[in-house]
Formats: sequence, C-alpha cells, structure tokens
Amino acid sequence: MWLTRNVKVLCGVSFLQDAASELLYPILPIFLTMVLGAPPAVVGAIEGLAEGAASVTKVAAGHLADRFSRRPLIGVGYGLAALGKLLVALATVWPMVLVARVVDRLGKGMRGAPRDALLVDGIPNGQRGKVFGLHRAADTAGAVVGPLAGLALYEALDHRLRPLFWIAVIPAVASVALVAAVRDPGRAGNASAKAAGTPWRSLPGPYWRVLALLLVFNLVNFPDALLLLRAHDLGLSTAGVVGAYAVYNLAYAALAYPAGALSDRLPRPLVFAAGLIFFAVGYLGLGLIHSPWLVFVVLPLYGGFAACTDGVGKAWISTLVPDRQQGTAQGLYQGATGAAVLLAGLWAGLAWGADGHVPLLVSGAAALVLAAALSALGRSRQATSDSPEADLN
Repeated sequence: MWLTRNVKVLCGVSFLQDAASELLYPILPIFLTMVLGAPPAVVGAIEGLAEGAASVTKVAAGHLADRFSRRPLIGVGYGLAALGKLLVALATVWPMVLVARVVDRLGKGMRGAPRDALLVDGIPNGQRGKVFGLHRAADTAGAVVGPLAGLALYEALDHRLRPLFWIAVIPAVASVALVAAVRDPGRAGNASAKAAGTPWRSLPGPYWRVLALLLVFNLVNFPDALLLLRAHDLGLSTAGVVGAYAVYNLAYAALAYPAGALSDRLPRPLVFAAGLIFFAVGYLGLGLIHSPWLVFVVLPLYGGFAACTDGVGKAWISTLVPDRQQGTAQGLYQGATGAAVLLAGLWAGLAWGADGHVPLLVSGAAALVLAAALSALGRSRQATSDSPEADLN
C-alpha cells in the first residue's frame, strides 16, 4: 500500500507550510520596496542569497539523512521556516528580511531531502510516482490557498501588509507541530549507516547521468519571480499578478498526482519530456504575447510543466539508488538543480532588457530541444522494456 501514514502526514505538513509561504511570496517584494524602502536590486539579492543558502543546505541535509534519524531533521527544517516567517513579521528594516529569508530557506534546505527519503521508505519503485505526485499536489494546494487567502485578507485589512505576516506564522507553526506524527522506521540503531554515510562516489552511474541531464535543463529554468515580473510588465495589476500566480498553482496542484501516477506506468523520461513541452509553451507564450489577459491562458499551461517534472523528477531519482542512499541522492539532486536555477536567474536577469522576451524565447527553445531528446530516450526504453523504471542505463 503506497498511501502510508507518513505520506498522509507529510502531505498535511507541506500543505500548511506552503500555505504560509505562498501567502507571503507575492507580497514580500511590495513590502520590501514600498514599506521598508529597499531598492529593487535588494529584492533580487535577498532571494538569490536565500536560495543559494538553501541549495548548499540541501546537499548537507541529504548526507545527514543517510546517517541519522530523519524526523528530527525534518522538524528542524520546518521549525526554521516558521522562525523565518516570524522574523519577517518583526522586520522594521530590510536587512532583517534578508536574515529572515535566509533562515526560512535554510529550513527548506534542511527538510527537503530527509522528507523525500522518508516519503518513499518501503514504497515499491513502481508506486513512487503516485507518492511524489500526491505530495506535490498537497504542497501546491497550499500554494493556491495561500495567495488567495492573502489577497482576501489584503482587501479586508484595508491594504495593510504587516498583519498578513503575523497571520502566516499560524499555519507555519501548525506544520511544525504535525511533524510529531511522522514515523521514522529503521533509522535509529543502524550503526553501519550512521558510521559510514553515503559518499558521492558510491552513487551509481545511471544516477549521475540523469542528474547531469536535469542540471542542463535547469540552467535555462529561471525563477518564477521573473515570470511574474513579465506578467506585470504586460499590464497586470498587483492583484492580477497574485491571481495569475494562484491560477498557475491551481493547475499544478490538479495535474501533479495524475502526472505522478502516469510516470508509474510509462517511462519517466517520457513524462518529464511532456513537462518540458509545457515549459516551452509557458516561456514562449509569455515571450510572444502582448495582451495581459493571455497570461491567464499561458500560466495554467505552464503549471503542467511543474506537475510533470517536480515530483516525477524526484521519483525518477529515487529509483536509481537503494534506500540507504536516498537522502544523499535526493539532497545532491535538489541542491545541484537549485544552484542551476540560481545561475539561470542570473543570466536571465542580465539579459532581461526592457521586457524579458529574449531569455524567455531562448529558454523555451532550449526546452523543446531537450524534450525531443528525452522523448527519443523514453521511446527507446519503452521499446526494449515494459518496466516503468526507465533510466539512462
């Protein structure tokens, strides 16, 4: 049975934490610039430093997850995220927000790999797509509820931002409390695992080949904040941008579980390739359209990209290594791809120009090339094997 206690509990934990995070995400740049007086360059620097800290922490946390019990690492991760939101609520100058965002993202880095390793503990390879798909659906449902709740509260509270930060602390703290219900079987007392850990060199060849392929893609996958900036440049109001972001997350949440389940039946490179086609549609669409209302058409299609790649990528990675190496494998994958996204954000920001259409078109075209390559790989694997666990062997 794939729907274990841990899957249910961790879905609830992620829903609560993401609702808190995404309540803040669309309004934080406005708070920084309009309330605290930070220049736009500071907004980019804060997010870059925060994501960089998260990427490094993911790698370290993954290694620790193969040596020690995973539940305490998960609890610390969600606890740091809750602390970061409290610090934002207390902030009176922008450097306090910098500290808060770094603490929040350190928490994200700390919890990711241990949580994902625990999600698939004891789950057969052929059912891991459903597990990650359901988890991403629950997580992203929080990303729908959060912005919509924030928008409603923003109007109800007479356009005051600071009360929203205090409200966001409530679901964040609740997510930490729920971690207590997680079970961590088989880690305590495993002396050999604790002593040895998992050196990177012991990870199998297929893992490294898949990781290299996914790293290449993420070098053209720049942060969604730039897509929202493009939506604003096209003429959407602040409320319109928040609404478009919520619609994107709604599409992502609705498609995440079906995409994950499909990856248990088809070679995962094929499902991932479908996600890259959605990515290309989203980027090329945003680069070519001129009417603001079309953003509400393009962003839901772009939601199919996240649905077909986020959980599917984690499931794909999880099937390439044994259970004792899950933490290290997931941590390295998530940390390295996060660093690649950070680099993508840097080059895209430098090439953004007046309206961002050049980096959007370049990334969209590159994704189509990679999608064609992955489709060919998936079809070749399907022709030689009936197993859904297609890899790059």
